[in-house]
Amino acid sequence: MGVFVVGGAVRDALMGQRVNDRDWVVVGSTPEAMTAQGFEPVGKDFPVFLHPQTREEYALARTERKTARGYKGFAVQTAPDVTLDEDLARRDLTVNAMAVPEALAHQAPTTWTGQIVDPYGGQRDLQAKVLRHVTDAFAEDPVRILRLARFSARFADFSVAGDTMALMRQMVEDGEVDHLVPERVWQELAKGLMAPKPSRMFAVLRECGALKVLLPELDRLWGVPQRPEYHPEIDTGVHMMLVMDMAARLNMPLPVRVACLMHDLGKGTTPADVLPRHIGHEGRSVKLLQKVCERLRVPTDCKELAEVVAREHGNIHRSAELGPEALMRLLERCDAIRQPERFERALQACECDARGRLGFDDAAYPQADRLLKAQQAALSVETAPIAQAAAAQGLKGPKIGEQIAKARIQAIALASL
Repeated sequence: MGVFVVGGAVRDALMGQRVNDRDWVVVGSTPEAMTAQGFEPVGKDFPVFLHPQTREEYALARTERKTARGYKGFAVQTAPDVTLDEDLARRDLTVNAMAVPEALAHQAPTTWTGQIVDPYGGQRDLQAKVLRHVTDAFAEDPVRILRLARFSARFADFSVAGDTMALMRQMVEDGEVDHLVPERVWQELAKGLMAPKPSRMFAVLRECGALKVLLPELDRLWGVPQRPEYHPEIDTGVHMMLVMDMAARLNMPLPVRVACLMHDLGKGTTPADVLPRHIGHEGRSVKLLQKVCERLRVPTDCKELAEVVAREHGNIHRSAELGPEALMRLLERCDAIRQPERFERALQACECDARGRLGFDDAAYPQADRLLKAQQAALSVETAPIAQAAAAQGLKGPKIGEQIAKARIQAIALASL
C-alpha cells in the first residue's frame, strides 16, 4: 500500500504558500483493509475514509468514466491495481495533479527533489504560471470551467493555456455548462468572489462563453456606456470588475462582494435611446438580482444586502445633500435601525462602488462616516419613554411611531454631521 498527499497541498507548498488542508490518496488498498486499520468510511459516491487520529480524508485511488451529462454523470472505479498516475489523470489541472509520498508530506518542499510524482508537467506549468488541463477528460465535467476560473482569481498572475481555453469554449458550445446544478455554480462563484482578484474569474468565464450561460445579466453589461463625467471608465462591465477588485482589496466579506456584483445589473436593460444615462436602473437591478439569487440559490443574507445596495446606492452616494428628515427616511428604507450591521455592510459596498471607477481607487468616501453618525444619533434615542408619553396622550400605533421618528430626526439634526 502506498499513501501520497496530492493536489492543492502539493501545489501550495511548492508555491511557498500556507497549506491548510491535505488530501491523501491510497494506492493498492481496499475498503476492507482501510476499515481494518481504523479508518472511518464517509464517502457516498466513492471510497473516502477519515484517518483515526488526524481526521483528514484518505481516498482510494480511482478512475472515472463519463456516463451522462453534468458533473454527476460519472462511473467511478476503485481497485488495488489502479495506479497513482491513473488517479492523477482524472484531475482537472496539471498544477493540481502532483503527489508526494506520505513520508515527505510534512517536510519542507526543498526535500522533495526527485520525489514528486508529476506525470503531467505540473511543476513546469507552476514555474511558467500556466493553468492547463491534464487530459481531454477535463471536458467531461463542466464544474472544471468554474474551478479554473476561480483559480484564475486566486492566482491572478497565471494565464490559461490556449488549448485549455479552446477546450472550454467547445464545452460551452456543446451545452455542458447548461447542465450545471445551481449549488455547484454558487459554490464556485462564492470562492472566486473571495479570491484576491475576482475580475479574473469573470474574464475567464467571459472569454470561454460560460458567463453568458451562467450569468447573462452580468455578461450583457460589457459594452454598455455610462456618463463619462461620473464613470471615466465608461463601460459598465469594466466598472463592475473595478468594483469587484476594490471589494477584494478592502477585504470585504462575501455578502458585500455579492452586493457589489449585482448592484448595477439594471444598466444592462437600459433602453438604447437614453444611454449613457440609466434612469431607474436601481429598481431594474433589484428585480434582476432577485431572479439571479433565486436561480443560483444565493444565501438570504447576501440577497437581502444586495437588494438594499441595488435600490439605495444612488441615494447613499448623494447623501451629502440630504437634511435630517431625508436622512431619516434613507435610514428607514435601509432598515438601518433594526439591522445596523447590515447598513454598515451596505455602506461598505457603496464605497467599493464609488472607488471602483477609473482614477478613484484611492478616493475618500465621506458619505459612509456621515451616514454612520446619523445612524448612531438615531439609535441613541431612547424610544420607551417617548412611546409611554405618546400612549399617555392617547396616541396609538403609527402615531407613536411618528413621535419616535421626530425624536430621531431631531437627534440627527443635533449631531455634528
